[in-house]
Parts: sequence; C-alpha cells; structure tokens
Amino acid sequence: MIAEGEMAPDFELETDGGESVRLSDYRGKPVILYFYPRDNTPGCTKEACAIRDAWGEFERRGAVVLGVSADSVSSHERFKAKYRLPFTLLSDPEHEVIERYGAWQPRHFAGKSFLGIVRSTFLIDAEGKIAKVWPKVDPAKHADWVLAELPE
Repeated sequence: MIAEGEMAPDFELETDGGESVRLSDYRGKPVILYFYPRDNTPGCTKEACAIRDAWGEFERRGAVVLGVSADSVSSHERFKAKYRLPFTLLSDPEHEVIERYGAWQPRHFAGKSFLGIVRSTFLIDAEGKIAKVWPKVDPAKHADWVLAELPE
C-alpha cells in the first residue's frame, strides 16, 4: 500500500460521466481518493451516502472526492443517480490503479479466500503527496475520519 509522505501515483481513469481524468488534474486541491468494493452494496452505499451527506463541508474545504471501484461506467452512472452522489466515481475494471495503491488484497468471507478490493482511503495534499492513509475503512465513520484530517 502507498505510504504517507510518498507522492501519489498519477493515473488516468474514466469517470461516471464517461470522461477521462487524471489525478494530476486536481493538483492544488486536497483529494480524497477512496477505493470501495462494489456499487449498490450495503457498506459501499452507506459510505458514499455519508460523504454525500457531508458534501457541504467537503466543498467548503476545497476537497475533491474520487471514489474508485472495478465497476463499469454505466454501473457508476446508475449508482450516482440513485443516491444523488455529488462527487466523481472512477471505473478501474482492470484493477490497475486499485493494485498500484495496494487496495487489491486477499479477502476472506464465509470461509472462502479470494482477491478483492479492500475499502481504503488516501488523503492527497495539494502538492500531490499522500497526507493520510486509512488502510481499512468503517463505512459509517469514513466521512467523519476524513473531515477530521482535512485542513479547515
């Protein structure tokens, strides 16, 4: 997993709107880059809606929020519309960025082991350095944890 103090690896992914963006496009602003397993699942919905509900505070602090999963652009479009999410979702179906940031890890569920996305978050400062890493995230507390670390 990328460590605090390192430069955030740049990448280019497709947004929920079908546009291509690079992480470096947001230089000069704090970026919350969060990885989540899947659209429309209970934990991921809770996490996204908590960010949505605190959106005014994220905006006030000038932060950009980017949610990343392996879901398709069309899945992201539906998820975003259904829950009125005001931030950008990025599609990484080949897991390139997910793996580069260390969010693709062994998981265990119902006695089975598999590789999957571990819910994790990176706060990237305005200069592009990793300011804070949350290697495992509680969906209900995620937005509060991030806001506690964002500069006023």
